[in-house]
Amino acid sequence: MKDISLVKILPIEPKVPFISMRKIAAVLSVLAIIASIFLFTQRGLNYGIDFTGGTVIEIDTGSEPDLAKIRTVISDAGFPGASVQGIAPDASSTLDHDYVRIGIPLQPETEETGAQAQQIAMKTAQDALVANIDGFDGPQDIRSQEAVGSAVSGELRTKGALAVGLALLMVLAYIWFRFEWQFGLGAVIALFHDVILTIGVFSLTQIEFNLSIIAAILTIVGYSLNDTVIVYDRIRENLRKYKKMPLPEVLNLSINDTLSRTILTSMTTLLALVSLYILGGEGLRGFSFAMIWGVFVGTYSSIFVASPLLLLLKLKRGVNTGNTDAAVA
Repeated sequence: MKDISLVKILPIEPKVPFISMRKIAAVLSVLAIIASIFLFTQRGLNYGIDFTGGTVIEIDTGSEPDLAKIRTVISDAGFPGASVQGIAPDASSTLDHDYVRIGIPLQPETEETGAQAQQIAMKTAQDALVANIDGFDGPQDIRSQEAVGSAVSGELRTKGALAVGLALLMVLAYIWFRFEWQFGLGAVIALFHDVILTIGVFSLTQIEFNLSIIAAILTIVGYSLNDTVIVYDRIRENLRKYKKMPLPEVLNLSINDTLSRTILTSMTTLLALVSLYILGGEGLRGFSFAMIWGVFVGTYSSIFVASPLLLLLKLKRGVNTGNTDAAVA
């Protein structure tokens, strides 16, 4: 049988001129960042209940739910911004079909009122929802009801942003300690690039942005950083090995040296994430979409952002890169 493995297909010593394409890549990245910031300021994000506050109710319709009909009933009841998800039961459940999770955001007219008024508004939303579930097919069993106040949701939003910021700061500190400061700054700029573009694509698609997406962004930071550190480590090795080679050639050689590993890792990760996106159900769709996007943008930034930035930052061969006497122009 003929061997068709990807390792055999990939070139043994690729010679793709990545560094010579850095100006085109820089223009594309800057345009993408500007577009992402514009979308975020103009359209914002479609925040979930975690970040907006509101009411969440889970209902078992006794059979496979008709999500389209449920959305119509909820909209007709006066909640056009509500989210409706089919949730697969866990292994210990006696259910053999999905049940429904309905999220009703805190209504705009109650967002600035006191906590007691918010509780009254959320209780009214629950009552209105329960009163209209007779429009669903089959019997209705209310599995759970819960409310999230605006104070709690605001705290979650703040802590989510703080988590991402601290992750980037710790990355800067570690890479600076492990390599040279140029490597640390280049890695963090590349990670900022990935985070901004991820927020931009969620603003464009208006996919619900909730706590699971914050977890996905932190995972993207880890994935992209892993890719970047692999390339950086090879750059440092080649700076020591080829002490007279100009820096652009060292960068290009290092990226090509790790290209096969990058492609194989990205493709195997994508296979798992695409399967999760297709088969994981509505509850995991946002998370898996963010991760799929993150693999693409993280791989791109490791090659076209993090590495060319070393040229802009005027990296020199120092204690952690090679001979201190040979400066790299």
